[in-house]
Amino acid sequence: MPNGADTHCPYCALQCAMTLTPAAPAVERTSAVPATDAAPAAPLEVSGRDFPTNRGGLCRKGWTSASLLRHSGRVTEPMLKGSDGVHQPISWDQALMLITSAVKDTQQQYGKDAVGVFGGGGLTNEKAYLLGKFARLALRTSRIDYNGRFCMSSAAAAGNRAFGVDRGLPFPVTDLDTASVILMLGSNVAETMPPFVQHLQGARDAGGLIVVDPRRSATAAFTSDGGGLHLQPTPGTDLALLLGISHVVVHEGLADASYIAAHTSGYAAVVRSLSSFWPERVQSITGVPAPLIRETARRLAQGARNGGSYILSGRGVEQHVDGTDTATAAINLSLLLGLPGSARSGYGTLTGQGNGQGGREHGQKADQLPGYRKITDPAARAHVAGVWGIDESLIPGPGLPAVELLKSLGQPDGVRCLFVHGANVVVSAPDTNAVIQGLRSLDFLVVCDFFMSETAAEADLVLPVTQWAEEEGTLTNLEGRVIRRRRALTPPPGVRSELWLMARLAELLEAPSTFSDDPETVFEELRLASAGGLADYSGIDYAMLDRGEAAYWPYPVGSSGTPRLFADGFAHADGRAVMVPVTPSKRAVRSFADDSLALATGRLLEHYQSGAQTRRVSELLASQPQARLLIHPGTAATRGITDGDYATVTNERGEVLCRAELSTSVRPDTVFLPFHFPGQENANRLTEAATDPISGMPEFKTSRVWVRKAVAAQDAPSASSRNPAMAGLPVHVKEAS
Repeated sequence: MPNGADTHCPYCALQCAMTLTPAAPAVERTSAVPATDAAPAAPLEVSGRDFPTNRGGLCRKGWTSASLLRHSGRVTEPMLKGSDGVHQPISWDQALMLITSAVKDTQQQYGKDAVGVFGGGGLTNEKAYLLGKFARLALRTSRIDYNGRFCMSSAAAAGNRAFGVDRGLPFPVTDLDTASVILMLGSNVAETMPPFVQHLQGARDAGGLIVVDPRRSATAAFTSDGGGLHLQPTPGTDLALLLGISHVVVHEGLADASYIAAHTSGYAAVVRSLSSFWPERVQSITGVPAPLIRETARRLAQGARNGGSYILSGRGVEQHVDGTDTATAAINLSLLLGLPGSARSGYGTLTGQGNGQGGREHGQKADQLPGYRKITDPAARAHVAGVWGIDESLIPGPGLPAVELLKSLGQPDGVRCLFVHGANVVVSAPDTNAVIQGLRSLDFLVVCDFFMSETAAEADLVLPVTQWAEEEGTLTNLEGRVIRRRRALTPPPGVRSELWLMARLAELLEAPSTFSDDPETVFEELRLASAGGLADYSGIDYAMLDRGEAAYWPYPVGSSGTPRLFADGFAHADGRAVMVPVTPSKRAVRSFADDSLALATGRLLEHYQSGAQTRRVSELLASQPQARLLIHPGTAATRGITDGDYATVTNERGEVLCRAELSTSVRPDTVFLPFHFPGQENANRLTEAATDPISGMPEFKTSRVWVRKAVAAQDAPSASSRNPAMAGLPVHVKEAS
């Protein structure tokens, strides 16, 4: 067993530094602390380690992260589903032969693109890179995308359009410490990445923390007692709000004219597009008072001149069908104020998943090759083909973005055999009822996971893979800084690395090129493949990372990296940022009852993504054991709902049953559900698979629903629908008359 390691947290993109050391021998337990089969003692002890993003702090997810490493629910050998629907163990040799046969048979009958791959933003850079190569050369398919399409795609599309490059934070997170004004757009960092909050303290102390969120979130609460402003718009109206703030900046003479002239293009068209968004009109659209709109613009402008202003966007404003345009409006506002590339100000977007930045750079996206290259670019294809030692014609063209890929499952000319790596789409994808139907219509489904997740439970074959503390590799955090993941624990005997799996399958499928199962060897190839691209890692190696050197991309050979982008211009050919006029578009009119509400979804402090991991941590589950519908007391009263009652939340896509929690933190026209829970509490039964036409981002944040009081037929919903370690059956309920 390795003797511990300095590494980073397995959860969000803040990538808090931690040290893992072998746990002391377990002491005899008292009756007050019973042992459970589901939660054996963690084999490693976690301690926070000083690092710029977290400064030694961890959230409760980080502190408890080691408890899953020897969890009794861990999958430790390949599991094949029998005709009775029960998974039974088989050998790795059998598993590899089954996969090889399924791929060959499927492609012989339906064509190369009948095999698909769905990746994840939590995979290391090495795994994400090799997965893209594996899909295109070993499986010979174009059908690959990943769950980051549900997370960062709109911000990425807007950044590429405006700046010519997409790096979430184009500056170190510590730059925020000295800001006097920070505008937070749709991000609840107090719960999603708690150690980040310390970087907001300076702005809060200056009274300059401005939070835009329809809900009075934990982050919005920091604006109280003179800490700043909370703008609480009607869900789905963020774009109009940003246009209103920009209108004030332009028409009150707050724009940085010299910056605009020297560093941007498109200003005149943007000014024209703002003409109809004066504050009083925007108030009528968003519900945000016109004086607050003006105050926000003035504070941002004052901060840009004195102390520094930053605009940060999150999923709340991006996970919409107009998410790219909303992010673009935020970028336009930042350019009007002269923030990007300046010494004390900036614009950025907060990446969510652990490797959400690196995972979107090196090839697991449908339209991408390593180094953030476009798969349609002849020069990019030629470069990567040269690194891979193949003819360029062997690289397929662009595939389908995630939502379209999932819609194609089992369809004529669609995907018939699917590989899933690092994703739990049964819980996390929009319109999950339709996704489940698609998965069940496949001829063969292979899922690589640590646990029997809800998606793994649907699989024909489940493959056990290494967890974070059992593997080596690199990740790229929300600042674009490449960091090392280090192995601190030997994996269970039957568990394999996904690099090993891809290397073995590539051999069996007679793939061209080489596929190594050694992380450092794969990274060396990634360096070559990324060289000259927007996300150039060619000057980074394991040795420098192990010395603790800060490595921000782009980092070409011979350079010292790029902690701060845009100091010398933007990534477009003329060096200018492009301001793109945007305006809210009316969605197709649909008939809803007058008492329908807007459903917003989001995260809880205790849980992460689909909850497949955090729902297995006893301390976290005990704190938040079930989904609760946040509903305004006035809204609840009109429906006869009291605190703790069961409620049904329905629309044309599905139904959710959960307890109601009355709260004035939500608007009367809005309800909120966390998206971490499966089964009858799964919020994504209700979300819509409509997508942003530019980014492919689904509409997660504003779904129309009806809420009614429900009466339990027998018992409360069983714990097993939330906690996979527990037994039991879901309970049927009927709606109250």
